[in-house]
Amino acid sequence: MSRFQFVHDHRDAYEVKRLCQVLDVNRSSYYKWLSGAQARAVRQREDRLLAEEIRRIHAVSGGAYGSPRVTAELRESGARVNHKRVARVMRMYSIAGVRLRKRVRTTIPDPAAQTVPDLFQRDFTAPEPGRKYMGDITYLPLADGEFLYLATVLDCFSRKVVGWSIADHMRTGLVADALGMAAATRGGLDGAVFHTDHGAQYVSRAFADLCSDFGVTQSMGSVGSSADNAACESFHASLKRETLQGARDYGDPVTCRRTVFAWLTRYNTRRRHSANGHLSPNEYERRHHTAKLTLAA
Repeated sequence: MSRFQFVHDHRDAYEVKRLCQVLDVNRSSYYKWLSGAQARAVRQREDRLLAEEIRRIHAVSGGAYGSPRVTAELRESGARVNHKRVARVMRMYSIAGVRLRKRVRTTIPDPAAQTVPDLFQRDFTAPEPGRKYMGDITYLPLADGEFLYLATVLDCFSRKVVGWSIADHMRTGLVADALGMAAATRGGLDGAVFHTDHGAQYVSRAFADLCSDFGVTQSMGSVGSSADNAACESFHASLKRETLQGARDYGDPVTCRRTVFAWLTRYNTRRRHSANGHLSPNEYERRHHTAKLTLAA
């Protein structure tokens, strides 16, 4: 409670002058505060209404959205709201996105692997869909202490997940299936660059042959440098943060697969991405294609 509020609440029992003296506040400041009571009440009501809308958006996101994505969702619905106000209301009403978990090492380099150049140089952007892809593997913890493993292929233009695969192993087949799905999704990968870390699966001869068959040029970051594949690692961190939401594991394998599949679907179709101006990957690509058609007309 503010000192002005205390004065106001006890003004019938004691003189305002005396209360202000005891609390060391200026009387004119108290009366100025009092004159703004109606405006404050209006703001408080508006904040309560905004908090209700934020809670709805937060719930639809699976409890994952923080203030930037909530703000983008509000603005798209027509609300004129400042992101600082959204952040303030979320703090006031204890509405928060989920946070990061500790990660487990899934990149196991092969000391006898072939040398592949870094064609990305930490540039995870692309001018068009289908030109640059990035991939990685992450672990998915289960209740019995075991793991499933998820391999993904993301388009650098929109960060869309164009290929993925889940298995109970980290053999080459895991990443090969994800790349195969990417080829099917895009209708081919000819001429594209695919960037990964130096995991044994990606440097294997079998995977190199698959890339060659698809017309894909491989690119790899420095050995032991997570920053050279940071965008993929960030994606996997978001996936686990938003699906586990503080839990230690996904439970059984069926629940794990279902949960991850649902999130990947929502990620492409609805989840707002900061790299896309807070548009979903699908919407970002749709607007890009529409703009190209407009220019060509």
